[in-house]
Amino acid sequence: MAEGSGEVVAVPTSGAANGISNGAGGVPAQTSNPLSRKLNKILETRLDNDKEMLEALKALSTFFVENSLRTRRNLRGDIERRSLAINQEFVSIFKEVKEELESINEDVQAMSSCCQDMTSRLQAAKEQTQDLIVKTTKLQAESQRLEIRAQVADAFLSKFQLTSDEMGLLRGTREGPITEDFFKALGRVKRIHNDVKVLLRTNQQTAGLEIMEQMALLQETAYERLYRWAQSECRTLTQESCDISPVLTQAMEALQDRPVLYKYTLDEFGTARRSTVVRGFIDALTRGGPGGTPRPIEMHSHDPLRYVGDMLAWLHQATASEKEHLEALLKHITIQGVEENIQEVVGHITEGVCRPLKVRIEQVIVAEPGAVLLYKISNLLKFYHHTISGIVGNSATTLLTTIEEMHLLSKKIFFNSLSLHASKLMDKVELPPPDLGPSLALNQTLTLLREVLASHDSSVVPLDARQADFVQVLSCVLDPLLQMCTVSASNLGTADMATFMVNSLYMMKTTLALFEFTDRRLEMLQFQIEAHLDTLINEQASYVLTRAGLSSIYNTVQQHKPDQGSLANLPNLDSVALKAAMVQFDRYLSAPDSLLMPQLNFLLSATVKEQIIKQSTELVCRAYSEVYAAVMDPVNEYKEPESILHRSPQQVQTLLS
Repeated sequence: MAEGSGEVVAVPTSGAANGISNGAGGVPAQTSNPLSRKLNKILETRLDNDKEMLEALKALSTFFVENSLRTRRNLRGDIERRSLAINQEFVSIFKEVKEELESINEDVQAMSSCCQDMTSRLQAAKEQTQDLIVKTTKLQAESQRLEIRAQVADAFLSKFQLTSDEMGLLRGTREGPITEDFFKALGRVKRIHNDVKVLLRTNQQTAGLEIMEQMALLQETAYERLYRWAQSECRTLTQESCDISPVLTQAMEALQDRPVLYKYTLDEFGTARRSTVVRGFIDALTRGGPGGTPRPIEMHSHDPLRYVGDMLAWLHQATASEKEHLEALLKHITIQGVEENIQEVVGHITEGVCRPLKVRIEQVIVAEPGAVLLYKISNLLKFYHHTISGIVGNSATTLLTTIEEMHLLSKKIFFNSLSLHASKLMDKVELPPPDLGPSLALNQTLTLLREVLASHDSSVVPLDARQADFVQVLSCVLDPLLQMCTVSASNLGTADMATFMVNSLYMMKTTLALFEFTDRRLEMLQFQIEAHLDTLINEQASYVLTRAGLSSIYNTVQQHKPDQGSLANLPNLDSVALKAAMVQFDRYLSAPDSLLMPQLNFLLSATVKEQIIKQSTELVCRAYSEVYAAVMDPVNEYKEPESILHRSPQQVQTLLS
């Protein structure tokens, strides 16, 4: 292909081969031959870097399919024809595009004319409506301001005014019910009343004062209605088991802001419950429970302790129940003094049962059912006084005072009964029985004391009160008993009186030893027993020494003085008399039990008897030791004293032990 002309030149195969094979020797020919230059240029061309050439060859390959002499000669014409066809097709297509663009141009021109016309008309309209637009803008701004003011007014009303429904709830009717919504409305009134104080610190004081006055009137109306409703509800609480509704509890919570109405409502509740408790107490006394179970309390009037106990137990349960009812009623109260209010109302409720209770207990006590029963009733009253005061404190003064009065009355009659019994002991003092044991009056009195102390021990009265009662009971019984025993034994011999007193005191001691709070009395009794034991020990020792032949000898030895001379020269203390006495003493040593006073066999306590024998034996040994020492003393001039007293004191002590 000729460069620049597009002419295709046929190159003979042989000539091309020849030109290439000549090598370097043919260089001048190559440079002078245009064909050679073209060939060299073609051969030196690097097709992989010439993208345009590659694209041209690629396009050529689409229609140049046959490589022949004819096609090579006609290649240029074919290319030109193909190029012409493509250009003609391009012209045809662009002609259509041109026609479309001209159509669009016409449309755009028409639209432009229309827009210009509309712009002109709008401009004219704008000039004509300029005043209207200004007025409309002003009206819109005013509308926005009014809308904001309306929103502020709505917010103000919603903040500081009630809805018609809320007003209806608060005012309501006298017989209308109180619901949860009422308390919500009342709470809102309180909030408005508090929030409106903010207005008083601004320039809206007039509105604030009006709203505050309106809310205050609404509050008073609502509280008055709530008070009337709560009063009505309290009047209906006349069943023994009353259920406190949540709404009534809320009503009391709300009324605490009005102390007077709150107090009146509590009084109404107390009055209703008081009549219920009185009616329930009378029914329990006379009719019993539902269906006859439990049985009427009056049916046990023949059993004083159970009768009084059942009445007090019923009152205790009723008092606890009424306190629970009040706690349920006032559980949401936050003001101070709630506990005092509860105690005061419970005191008012239970006051109604005091009269019937007092009359019945007085009848039981005055009938004097016996000292033991009176003491049990006294302890029972003391226990319930302590228990009920623990539930309601000391505010239920009337009920607690009634129980305390009955306790003091029963206690007084009980001690009167004991004193009467003690005075009868002294009116007719019995002689001691032949066996020197406790008298019948003593046994009867100790049996009574044992029953009293046993009932006292089993009671649930507080410890300090029990101890005080013990001291008084023991003084009331034991002192007359001791006096009676002393008077009864006054005409007896020394040994008989000591034996009788030891037996009597021993019976008292064994009786008291079973109970608490008797330590002081037991010590006193033990001191008295020991005093009489000393008497019996001395009597037993004297009894042995007399019958063993040493009594007169011992007395002479004790009374002898050195200036009287030697003992051996005395008529009753010569060797013969001493030997005769020692014969009797040896018989005693061989059988110590043979020389016991008869009174010792009457002792009730084996321990006491053994103690007397032991200590009296020690006295005998001591007496023998003194006699032995005197005989062995050379000053007393006994010849061969070992033959007279052939037993040493140690031997005697060993034999007697």
